[in-house]
Amino acid sequence: MPLKNKKKKNIKSSKNKSSLTKLASITTSTLSSAYSKYKKNLEKKKIKEIKLKKLEEKNEILKEQKELKILKEKLQKENDKLNLKEKELKIKEDSLKIENKRLIKKDEDLGLIDKDLRLKEKELKLRGEQQNRKELDLKVREDEQKNKELKEKRKKEKFLKEIKDQNDQKKEIENIKLKEWEEKFEQEQKLKLQEELTREQKFKEREHSKKEAYNNQDSEVSTSVLENFKIDKTSQN
Repeated sequence: MPLKNKKKKNIKSSKNKSSLTKLASITTSTLSSAYSKYKKNLEKKKIKEIKLKKLEEKNEILKEQKELKILKEKLQKENDKLNLKEKELKIKEDSLKIENKRLIKKDEDLGLIDKDLRLKEKELKLRGEQQNRKELDLKVREDEQKNKELKEKRKKEKFLKEIKDQNDQKKEIENIKLKEWEEKFEQEQKLKLQEELTREQKFKEREHSKKEAYNNQDSEVSTSVLENFKIDKTSQN
């Protein structure tokens, strides 16, 4: 080891010994007072710690009280809300009861209406069936009446046809008779005309003969003869 370092170590050791000596002397003289002061400081520290602890506890209690108050207020608000909800629920429940009663009454009314409607439907159905039966009966009667009228019409048409045929036959017979009569009349007229012509011819011949026979007779006698002839002719006609 170098010499310089050794000297430094020795110097340091000497200083330490001196400090220890001084500390020992100071400690000896003031140990009791220092101990007493230490105890006091320790007691103060404990008191301070206790105060701090109590303060902390107090703060904690205040904090807890504050939190408890907040919680209580919150609970009160929740309780108020619950009470309000309970009131609202009670009001709603009362309203629901009233509404339920109203619905029950309405359901009963609807039941009565439905029953009345069923009765009316049944009545209408019966009326409809009766009406259908009446219409069917009326249709049957109308068909019967139509058939009857059709039969009567056909019978009448047949009767009228028979009458017409009879009339036609009668007319035809009459026409035939008329035609025969006309032919007969025409024949008779022809015969009469022929006879008339013959008579006139004969009369002319007689007259001519008489004129020749009485040509020389007196005019008065001739006139008288002519008048006689005229009278004879008139009587013949």
